[in-house]
Amino acid sequence: MERIKKHHILNLIEKGESQYLDFKFAINDSVKIARSLVAFSNSNGGTLLIGVKDNGAIAGVRTTEEYYMVEAAANIYTDPPVSFISKEWNVNGKKVLEVKVSKSENGPHSVIESDGGRKVYLRIGDSNVVANRLIKSYLKLRKRHKGGFLSFGDQEKLILSFLSENESITIDQIKVLVGISREKVEKILVNLMLMDVVIFAWDGLRFVYQIKALPVGSGA
Repeated sequence: MERIKKHHILNLIEKGESQYLDFKFAINDSVKIARSLVAFSNSNGGTLLIGVKDNGAIAGVRTTEEYYMVEAAANIYTDPPVSFISKEWNVNGKKVLEVKVSKSENGPHSVIESDGGRKVYLRIGDSNVVANRLIKSYLKLRKRHKGGFLSFGDQEKLILSFLSENESITIDQIKVLVGISREKVEKILVNLMLMDVVIFAWDGLRFVYQIKALPVGSGA
């Protein structure tokens, strides 16, 4: 007996919301959609399914208005505009709009919020997280960073020594540890991230900074 192939959209829904997948029941605010588009483009790309509830139930989209609101989100409420491709699927008689966003080389992208303010979002786990000032600086500088060598001074050595014994460190912890201003802490961390020595992570409440693990078998 021939096996019936499951619909592409149903396969996606089974995976659940994640770093690379976001569900939207409906679109009634282009700014909210812009946050997902920007978060995916500033991270590693992802897919937005419109017409799907958070629990995976398919509600469907009713009109072509959803596409135009995505288009407005990408071109009016993001800076620079976010590129996307989309396709409308019929799933058990209901329409689902699939919107794919690739990792951008033109970022960081920001969302133009309803109050006129601008925020940079990242996709972390199944959430869109606002980047802090340090992360925004890093995202801007990494585009033109060509590599090189970093000389470790006493401050960098203190930070790396702490990280060799602890899973992560915060900006406030570094301020106390090293005895320097927040601005200087941010500059040091940005340099360490550009040199691929330190990475940032999200602990659910704030950004923390961790030493980058060497690949298995690196021999270092």
